[in-house]
Amino acid sequence: MVRVRCLSRSLWLLAAAAGQGCGSGDAAGLGPPDGAVPVGLEEVASGLSFPLALTAPPGDPRLFIVEKGGAIRVVKEGALLPTPFLDLAGRVSTGGEQGLLDLAFDPAYATTGRFLVHYTDPDGNTRVSSFRVSGTDPDRADPASETVILTAEQPFANHNGGRLLFGPDGMLYLGLGDGGSENDPGGRGQSLTDLLGGILRVDVSAATGYTIPPDNPFAGRTDARPEIWSVGLRNPWRFNFDPATGDLYIADVGQNAWEEVDVATAAGGTGRGANFGWNVMEGRHCLSDPACDPAPFSLPVLEYSHAEGCSISGGYVYRGAAIPELQGHYFYADYCQGWVRSFRFQDGQATDPRQWPTLAPGGGVPGFGQDAAGEMYVLSAEGRVFRIVHR
Repeated sequence: MVRVRCLSRSLWLLAAAAGQGCGSGDAAGLGPPDGAVPVGLEEVASGLSFPLALTAPPGDPRLFIVEKGGAIRVVKEGALLPTPFLDLAGRVSTGGEQGLLDLAFDPAYATTGRFLVHYTDPDGNTRVSSFRVSGTDPDRADPASETVILTAEQPFANHNGGRLLFGPDGMLYLGLGDGGSENDPGGRGQSLTDLLGGILRVDVSAATGYTIPPDNPFAGRTDARPEIWSVGLRNPWRFNFDPATGDLYIADVGQNAWEEVDVATAAGGTGRGANFGWNVMEGRHCLSDPACDPAPFSLPVLEYSHAEGCSISGGYVYRGAAIPELQGHYFYADYCQGWVRSFRFQDGQATDPRQWPTLAPGGGVPGFGQDAAGEMYVLSAEGRVFRIVHR
């Protein structure tokens, strides 16, 4: 048996390669959900290679699964199609935390056939590109249609972030980590002149490239990158908007001690200009200077220590119709321990914390997924994908 000491996202990638998680321990005070809500997992695909994300175009019953190695796979009418929708294996670096990291469909995909991907290129640098579906087969993309939209140099192989999604405002939100190594040696988390270490927001409605939305917090300033929406993040491993409230939930991977979930409310501008504290803070705690001042920062609504896990995987606020008991719960997981938990965000606080033993798939949980109907999925690093269902 391979034993893995879970301290960073780089190490959970090693754990995945070995086919091992790090147990399934329960945290004190977080037992099974009250009332024993009858939910479980239903397998929808297996035999995948390290799935990282699952999504679907608006109104489309198919599922599109992102594999770290560079392929996008399709589940159609309950079956995993043998031929990938797109295979970028020759264009993607896969060492450490690199790879094909995410996929976002144009909100008007049914008309445009356009989608975007976030990956690390052969030099290990971030690339966001758009592609189009094939003109002859709706289950295949045109690999020659790539148009590079945005790039960012990555000094190390870890902390690439990777999230890519269209917000309720139609803008594209992109999450980038601090560039890697330990303690953010380049100070990128607190920099306004570097694209790394936060969330970017751009307008990709034009045929090529991107423009800066005029309401971005640093638009028009000469001392900051205008693409920046929020700063102070170490490695945001998935963020999502709650479709009912517009609030933005951000799961940020910690370093040696604390994992965190930040919530940027719609009323507060969903994180416009927010500073989430890294590398001054790790969670709600000073990182290196015990006398640091937390006042300037937006602190997490929830954190957990490395006594309970080591690498957070953010999910979604459930707003589907199949399981009314889950309405309003934000789900997240820890890769190393393999547990799945949730909370409700009410009055500025994380309330009703729960642990869901029946939703833990075994092994590492690198992420969650959501289909066009708002139903939620759990991904396993062992190559399986499960739908959360009512039992």
